Amino acid sequence: MTSKTRLVYGFHAVNSCIRQDHSRVEEILFDEGRHDPRAKDLLDKAQALKLTVRLVGRDELTRRAGSDRHQGVVARVIERALPHTLDGVLEHLGEPALLLVLDGVQDPHNLGACLRVADAMGAHAVIAPKDRAVGLNPTVRKVASGAAETVPFITVTNLARTLRELQDLGIWVVGTAGEAEKDLHGIKLGGPLALVLGAEGEGLRRLTRENCDELVRIPMLGSVGSLNVSVAAGICLYEARRQRNGGVI
Repeated sequence: MTSKTRLVYGFHAVNSCIRQDHSRVEEILFDEGRHDPRAKDLLDKAQALKLTVRLVGRDELTRRAGSDRHQGVVARVIERALPHTLDGVLEHLGEPALLLVLDGVQDPHNLGACLRVADAMGAHAVIAPKDRAVGLNPTVRKVASGAAETVPFITVTNLARTLRELQDLGIWVVGTAGEAEKDLHGIKLGGPLALVLGAEGEGLRRLTRENCDELVRIPMLGSVGSLNVSVAAGICLYEARRQRNGGVI
């Protein structure tokens, strides 16, 4: 069976692929006009690992990446096999589930950043609806800086039904809402957990709220009234991981 490949662009994303498993990197295209230390360092690393390297024009890179934000480097990478279903994610966990659920996040930069914090805090998967939400496009992968290759991204047809299925499996479903009476630090997050965050500016949809076991707010000490979804995800996942580790990380 032929391995599936995809394109990754940007220094962080390409470096991450090399660091994780350079044998999956089939080819790297470099901007022939870049001679700065950053480009030279990555080129030297690729050549030292005997990776296939080609120098091409910037227009060719833009055409391949489908974006002019490639920073002068595009790699063709064999996709790593990650679970694509919830059952696949939950089947072999060695600890209580820690899941991040995103209710309709449409900004690819926010999704990419959420994947990064999910990776950093050891979340087992990020779950999102198929409709009215961004998927794993090249921009998401670039912002994720390699996390799209390590954190399973599960898309579901009906998010409310998925939350009920998680509850049936004994996973506590906790949604975030600014008006919630309880705050994040006042509940126990050490068991099997799904943290549910809403879309930019809209928050959780009604059906999503109704299918959460509990709603909590993030304590806000300053003058701002809300946080970017990826920042909120980082805070929530950090608190869950802190509680699991006996108060330290």
